[in-house]
Amino acid sequence: MTTTNLTLEAARQRLRPLGLYGLLAQAETLMHEPWFARVLEIEDAERARRSLKRRLEDARLGAFKPITDFEWGWPTKCDRSLVEELFSLAFIQEAANVVFVGPNGLGKTMLLKNLAYQAVLHGHTARYTLASDMLHDLAAQDSTTALARRLHRYTTPTILAIDEVGYLSYDARLTPICSSRW
Repeated sequence: MTTTNLTLEAARQRLRPLGLYGLLAQAETLMHEPWFARVLEIEDAERARRSLKRRLEDARLGAFKPITDFEWGWPTKCDRSLVEELFSLAFIQEAANVVFVGPNGLGKTMLLKNLAYQAVLHGHTARYTLASDMLHDLAAQDSTTALARRLHRYTTPTILAIDEVGYLSYDARLTPICSSRW
């Protein structure tokens, strides 16, 4: 956005969420400075970069192959159009659950991580975890308060990507938690 098409109200609306209150107080005076619009652009870009970096770190996706490397010919029963539809992220607005089911080695984890990554790139939050890691983490909490705080970690992201759900055998202590979630 350049200074010529930056209105005072638009400048104020951009400065408030950036927390640049000194510039906000002087916005009317600074509007015509040649550097003013550029400062707003730099702040917007830096905040967007840091936000993306933080969301990617919080997602804990680790290394994964990009979706462009997915072998569509290998899992003969993989519905490519349905998978591509998932990448529109419409299921987020619908608050729908997505479950990838199939034998080992077909690319479920790759699809899961790519889907979470795509959501993060579009401004959503995500968290990837193995089912066993999540359940052990929850079971390790020694109080109701600690458990509630830890549950918050898993329920806050827009997408909770739980991998290897079918590999677990659950003990009696974990069964009630699992049966209400899966």
